[in-house]
Amino acid sequence: MSLRPTKEQSDWLDNPRNVSIIVRTGGVVCALLLIVDLLFVSEVWDKHAHFKFENWVGFFPVVGFVSYCTIVLTAKILRKVLKRPEDYYDD
Repeated sequence: MSLRPTKEQSDWLDNPRNVSIIVRTGGVVCALLLIVDLLFVSEVWDKHAHFKFENWVGFFPVVGFVSYCTIVLTAKILRKVLKRPEDYYDD
């Protein structure tokens, strides 16, 4: 019995239904964490922020999303700058 998938078999992430389940689960987890932050954290837990804006609800998710977008867009620009021709190593 071979451990490698054959042409008939596919990886579990090749099924769009499984990918949809993963994305939806991630969204639900993010929504639950935001609800917890909105309702409970500010009254029960002190974040020990260095600056006042760090106490804003949703500050760190926004900073994370903006950072992610910045990295992706910078990578797209760098790809165009650093890209080599397909036959670069063929002399």
